[in-house]
Amino acid sequence: MSEYKSKEDYLERILMLSEKKGNVRAIDIANDMNFSKPSVSIALKKLKASDLITVNDYGHISLTKKGFDIANEIYEKHKILSSIFIMMGVSEKTALEDACKIEHDISDETFLKIKQFVEKER
Repeated sequence: MSEYKSKEDYLERILMLSEKKGNVRAIDIANDMNFSKPSVSIALKKLKASDLITVNDYGHISLTKKGFDIANEIYEKHKILSSIFIMMGVSEKTALEDACKIEHDISDETFLKIKQFVEKER
């Protein structure tokens, strides 16, 4: 997994977990992503050094504006792509897995056209 994709996955997961449960800690990310706590700690240090997250004294992780913007863009791609795949008859499990693969590599131009198509069809 490329470092760029990994960074996006972590940011997206922090956003998803914060929407679901409010406060997010490293152990929540480790459990949700099935990663070891040390692996998550290393990734979080990199995200913090890149000014994408903050961690308070209680270990609660928050996205910075920059981190939120990246996470939100990836999460939007994930939601739209997976919903299209499900509408096409792909199983939910496969649709979610495939959306996760594509969301990192799809061009902005192609995604914008897909998004416009979906909005027009609704």
